[in-house]
Amino acid sequence: MYGLAATFADAFALLATFDHRAVEIVSLSLRVSGSAVILGTLIGLPLGACLAVGRFPGRSAALVTINGLMGAPSVVVGVVVYLILSRSGPLGELGLLYTPAAMVAAQTLLVVPLMAAIARQIIEDAWQRYAEEFRAMRFSWSQSVTTLLYDCRHSLVVAVLAGLGRAMSEVGAVMIVGGNIDHATRVMTTAIALETSKGDLPLAIALGVVLVVVILILNAFAFAMRAWAMRRYG
Repeated sequence: MYGLAATFADAFALLATFDHRAVEIVSLSLRVSGSAVILGTLIGLPLGACLAVGRFPGRSAALVTINGLMGAPSVVVGVVVYLILSRSGPLGELGLLYTPAAMVAAQTLLVVPLMAAIARQIIEDAWQRYAEEFRAMRFSWSQSVTTLLYDCRHSLVVAVLAGLGRAMSEVGAVMIVGGNIDHATRVMTTAIALETSKGDLPLAIALGVVLVVVILILNAFAFAMRAWAMRRYG
């Protein structure tokens, strides 16, 4: 028990003194995951809206694919991105393997299906309510998608947060394409795994605390924003 208490005390001491290793790892994690979520938002939300509004051949297959990819194993995504970015791959000449850019690409592929599936469900519910009105006003398909994305913007925060949660908790894919290189591609999840295996538990716990706190703060912010929107817009 004493050893456990001492470990936690050392972990919080690292946080209180802004240990340079922890700060560097947390900073890179936020940049990588934030970039992936921004790209996922730009791709996933419009994709979900198009699937909700559109009626086209193969739509059912597309829905099954998107829903299936929500649970895609991260290591499989990591291997796919690795093959694409490796020297023998189609994008090998760019030299992106074992860089933060490769990690962003892997995380983006992981979050897009999740965000698209959630956005599709939210927007499809709204589409069922407004479809007749949009047809009466002769809205085009693209106008309907744009209007619904704007109208559901507060509810779509759920999709963005879900994507951010998956991106920040990802280990397998970023380990494969990033290499967990010190001072270059080491993020919170990969550092926690490495430091735990090395026996450096204070740093692992400190990073775990930061990871949990960041996710809790983001969810609290989203809850407050939705509550404010409901009070203002009804």
